[in-house]
Amino acid sequence: MSRSTSETSKTSKLTFKESLVLVSANGKTLKKRRLSFNQPISDDDLEAIAYDLEEEPIKPRSASRLLQSNVSYTYKRIIQKEFALNDPLHQSIIQDPTSQYLKATSLTDQDQEVKFDMGAYISTTEDSKFPVTLRISKTHLFVSAQEEDEPVLLKEMPETPKTITGSDTNLIFFWESHSDMNYFTSAAHPELLIATKEDSVVHMARGLPSMTEFQIS
Repeated sequence: MSRSTSETSKTSKLTFKESLVLVSANGKTLKKRRLSFNQPISDDDLEAIAYDLEEEPIKPRSASRLLQSNVSYTYKRIIQKEFALNDPLHQSIIQDPTSQYLKATSLTDQDQEVKFDMGAYISTTEDSKFPVTLRISKTHLFVSAQEEDEPVLLKEMPETPKTITGSDTNLIFFWESHSDMNYFTSAAHPELLIATKEDSVVHMARGLPSMTEFQIS
């Protein structure tokens, strides 16, 4: 850092010869933005240096979302038909008639539980994962991932999508199976899985206190 020959008490004329990140004396990163050549340091910058006002770290979430939205998934075939999902509490999944959301609940009449079809997709960029869609059997309603703790939606499509990309990536889940437990991780939100709680709507979560494991029957 170099400073010019003139300074004032209110507006500092300190300037950078290079584009740098501001840090305090103890090494804390104070400003994430870079200053362009000869750009004056603001009063806020000086205050951050004086009082070690550390900014919240920038997370690469938006960059990850952008990369995910550019991936294309191509339909192959239906690999499982008319199966049910049950969580660790042995709850079944139903369509809640009052809200149109999916809901986990204990049933005495198993005829009420939702049956799903699982469609397999492929992606040239993610060979190690198994992308699938979950469609309510005998309908065009596909499970669509949302933000954390928000209920999954049922998105109606005119037909089974042959190619899924962009905003429709919410329809894709990465299916994993360990022993008799199955996990469905969102392609659009890679940190979130389909989840349940006791007598509650099916939603997206990272893990506990929500349950992200399912048995297929």
